Amino acid sequence: MAKDRLRIIPLGGLGEIGKNMMVLEFDDQILVIDCGVMFPEEEMLGVDLVIPDITYLREHRDKILAILITHGHEDHIGALPFLLPELDVPVYCTKLTHGLISVKLKEHGLLESSELNIIAPGQPFKLGPFGVEAFRVNHSIPDAVGYAIRTPVGTVVHTGDFKFDHTPVDGLPADFARLAELGREGVLLLLSDSTYAEVPGYTPSELVVGRTLHHLMAEAPGRVIIATFASLISRIQQVIDASAKNQRRVFVFGRSMVDNVAMALELGYLSAPDGLLGRPDELRRMRPNQVSIITTGAQGEPTSALVRMANRDHRQVRIVPGDTVVLSSTPIPGNEALVYRTIDNLFKQGADVLHSKVAEVHVHGHAAQEELKLLLNLVTPKFFVPIHGEYRHLVAHTKLAASLGIGAERCFVLEDGNVLELGPTGGRVESRLPYGHVYVDGVGELAHVVLRDRKLLSLDGILVVIMAIDKQTGRLVTRPDIVSRGFIEARDGEPLLEETKDLVVKALEQTEKHSADWSFVQTQVRETLGRFLYERTRRRPMILPVAVEV
Repeated sequence: MAKDRLRIIPLGGLGEIGKNMMVLEFDDQILVIDCGVMFPEEEMLGVDLVIPDITYLREHRDKILAILITHGHEDHIGALPFLLPELDVPVYCTKLTHGLISVKLKEHGLLESSELNIIAPGQPFKLGPFGVEAFRVNHSIPDAVGYAIRTPVGTVVHTGDFKFDHTPVDGLPADFARLAELGREGVLLLLSDSTYAEVPGYTPSELVVGRTLHHLMAEAPGRVIIATFASLISRIQQVIDASAKNQRRVFVFGRSMVDNVAMALELGYLSAPDGLLGRPDELRRMRPNQVSIITTGAQGEPTSALVRMANRDHRQVRIVPGDTVVLSSTPIPGNEALVYRTIDNLFKQGADVLHSKVAEVHVHGHAAQEELKLLLNLVTPKFFVPIHGEYRHLVAHTKLAASLGIGAERCFVLEDGNVLELGPTGGRVESRLPYGHVYVDGVGELAHVVLRDRKLLSLDGILVVIMAIDKQTGRLVTRPDIVSRGFIEARDGEPLLEETKDLVVKALEQTEKHSADWSFVQTQVRETLGRFLYERTRRRPMILPVAVEV
């Protein structure tokens, strides 16, 4: 790498929604921005989370100066518990984001061993060759920031997730003045959120949701149950405000929601009149039209509080006719089936259910086209890289830049693993590093082979071939037994299974001279049965030979 060039390396978040991670590297010094997760797609069977592949960072961990976090959503902080133990580097973030990360690391027993540093917008600090300054942006969570990073070859502006909300819930609009100053000083590269680059116009203000919630609580005959992300602190504040105006007490359910509300109240990012927040044991003594409930489960997560309510499995809340349930979020791509199943179950129990397709109960936190153009005009970058979005979003954002006169030679549409080398006069995409998905389930990371096996089992089932073998001679003692699950049941496929047993006997007779080599026998049985069963059924079950020595 040339000493006078800056390397821009996305390890997540480009060509996909979520798993955000961006690497800046200069003179063998590395700065990482965000460390997020992605929720699994439908075919990722048994996977709980998807995190970035940090092979490159693992190999250069001694060069990493820090991880900068833009805000406290899962797609920007969710991978920290999995990656911090490997990288062991300091984390810099704003106060509320610090609180959300602390709750998460405490759950994993990592809080004491992690270095978390609180920063404030407008207060520059130095990390190796990088001068770092956070600037305030609006998003669907307070304390969201972008970063202006001064490098020896020029200033890089990274927006994080943002929109321009002139009436935000916390009363703190984006720092337009600082963005304009950065533009006047000169910006080498703009890295800008592309999630809603296809949406014309402007993103509505959060106040729209506040008004909807107020009218809803005034008119609802019974309890109002609002499900949202536990990290949407601004939305939680709006529920509290609307409840206070309508003389409803607020009850909080869902472990992550309870933890985050307690943290945000302690830090001053949530405020509630005395006595407004109730204890769960007080709920049964309240009249329905005096109750608001905030809960997790807006994405239909199987173990969440709302889904337990929908399935009549929640210990403290039973859905009854007259309840109004509000899903104050947009389904994550891939989660639609879970969300709509939850909605169906709530309707079956007599609840009235509102969601973003039928009422203004959610606005997203990302800039639409006119806001993206405003940012480009404020910052006037020399070079432009769209970030945070699927490939079509990145292309749409590049077209917006072109409409403002930023030529194609100054725009770079990257994907995860690309390496952009950038200098004062130009840049080029040089190579591609190891990148991709790392799958996590309840017990830790999953190898790709595990996911492949799960897909195979879900499609074609499993056949277990149990063989009793003489310990001395290596010969079959009796005909093998075959257990089929998800392939063909013994009652329906008895003739086929009997033929399969005959084939096993023949295969073992042919391999007697290899009887001591069990791995050879396993391979022979798998290959023989695999060919036969595919010819007969056009399916490829997983075949597991099991030997029992007698």
